[in-house]
Amino acid sequence: MQTAWFSKPVAVSVGVTGSIRHLSNTQQAIELLTTHWRDAGSPKHQSALRACRRATSGDVAAEIAREALVEAAREAHILVE
Repeated sequence: MQTAWFSKPVAVSVGVTGSIRHLSNTQQAIELLTTHWRDAGSPKHQSALRACRRATSGDVAAEIAREALVEAAREAHILVE
């Protein structure tokens, strides 16, 4: 497995205090998606997790995973735009 880097970090608000995290690659995204996700199990969450895992194995481009992550974060109301 390889770390797939995004062209631009994805900023999300996490935790009770809403601290901002800038996710720069698929490993960071997978960690957040599997441990600290507000709407875990939603279709967009599952799609983002699947896309990030596929990007780490080289099956899809990092930008596809990034877009899926952005959509999931938007759905979960944690995307910082």
